[in-house]
Amino acid sequence: MRILLIEDDRKAARLLARAFGEEGFQVDVAHSAEEGDELAFVTGYDLIVLDWFLPGKDGLSVCRELRARGMQVPILMLTARDALADRVMGLDTGADDYLTKPFAFEELLARSRALLRRSELTRPAVLAVADLRLEPGSQRVTRGEQVLELTRKEYAILHILLRHAGALVSRARLAEQVWKDDLIAIDNLIDVHMGNLRRKVDAPGQPPLIQTVRGRGFRLAPPESGDA
Repeated sequence: MRILLIEDDRKAARLLARAFGEEGFQVDVAHSAEEGDELAFVTGYDLIVLDWFLPGKDGLSVCRELRARGMQVPILMLTARDALADRVMGLDTGADDYLTKPFAFEELLARSRALLRRSELTRPAVLAVADLRLEPGSQRVTRGEQVLELTRKEYAILHILLRHAGALVSRARLAEQVWKDDLIAIDNLIDVHMGNLRRKVDAPGQPPLIQTVRGRGFRLAPPESGDA
């Protein structure tokens, strides 16, 4: 599971990132709203932990903009504000949970895990972009009326891309989640499997959905929504 932590207090961010890392999470840290906003849209995250008070644009604005752009990733907001009106404001803006400072890391961890479990339970039965559909229950994949026969690795890659549709999925993330290995060991394998997957998903005559972002990773999105 990958977490984006948006926290301008560098010491607090370092401690939280280390604690989450010890629990097995991959953590990226942003120290400003702008940095967090950029990371959120170039990497697929399973959870965003967002501080209310940030320099410049505050956490409420970040949360509101992420939701306005259709991002459904769970958001847990951290703040020293503990008034009922503030909690209601944070939740109404789009946060899924709200934790006031100071807090014990054990509670933050428990709330994070609860949000991740809820996200799994509410994940749609069918993942789709344009006319590409993946049914996780049956593992059936279709493009239009055509059933796609995928290998296990191809299916795993496509599942990740669809779960984070519209966001960039890095090579490192594919290495971690599909091969459970580091990028250097399997970088060439990623290219081989991605090439095979692209030939099946983006067959001749089909508008291409799989985009390569050079030097960074891959994105699955309708042709008009990004650059290849």
